[in-house]
Amino acid sequence: MGYLIRLGGCPLVWKSKLQTLIAVSIMEAEYIALSMCMRELLPLKRLLKEIDNVFKFDLEGALAKLTVFEDNALAVQLATMPKMTLRSKHIALHYHFFREYIAKGEVDVKHVSTDLQ
Repeated sequence: MGYLIRLGGCPLVWKSKLQTLIAVSIMEAEYIALSMCMRELLPLKRLLKEIDNVFKFDLEGALAKLTVFEDNALAVQLATMPKMTLRSKHIALHYHFFREYIAKGEVDVKHVSTDLQ
């Protein structure tokens, strides 16, 4: 599992570690990694908004809608379509928390080819 969060093209937060959870499919493993990334990204967004309110860095445009790139198309589909499938019904509910931010338009999850990472 790994992710990189950038602001203005500069690395802000990164993590790479062995996933300790057992996943029954690659889609599930990628979805769990996406959820872990969102757990880091969303509080960071709130923190940057607070900093922007005090110091006026003009980050409002950069923080309006965040884009997350995922290389597994099924994980992107599961994140953006709020319904359970036969392949996803066993994924624990606490990994789906970020769907509300996608539905509100605060975060956009896009597929990116593995070759472009």
